[in-house]
Amino acid sequence: MINSQTRNKKDQKQDLTKNQKIVLDLLRSSGEPLKAYSILDSLKKEGLKSPLQIYRALDKLVELGRIHKIESKNSFIVCSNSNCASNTIFTICERCDKVKELKNNNLAESMGQLIDKYGQDVSRYNLEFYALCKNCKSN
Repeated sequence: MINSQTRNKKDQKQDLTKNQKIVLDLLRSSGEPLKAYSILDSLKKEGLKSPLQIYRALDKLVELGRIHKIESKNSFIVCSNSNCASNTIFTICERCDKVKELKNNNLAESMGQLIDKYGQDVSRYNLEFYALCKNCKSN
């Protein structure tokens, strides 16, 4: 029996347009956050020549939870936590710019409690913590 999460993931993959698939594949293969114009430059050979084509694909992929926007870097990275469409937490190395997506239910729960305390309705959040990664810390 296929659970609904698995089915939704498959449905989302099938629903991607050609441009969305191309952009997603590039982000997957890069292994690092990319800016929209870097994506455009890399995909001109694939027939994507307009910034609008890239931004539409990126917007939809973010909406589907397939990728995330790193707001402080104005760049995009593939979701590493099973297509989470809203609340994201990242660490960004101050020295090498390596980005790691975190999944921490305790932190997410604490954020929810803090938001509830102030009576606000938050639709999503994107937390970015700057630190030194293990590699940079040891060097």
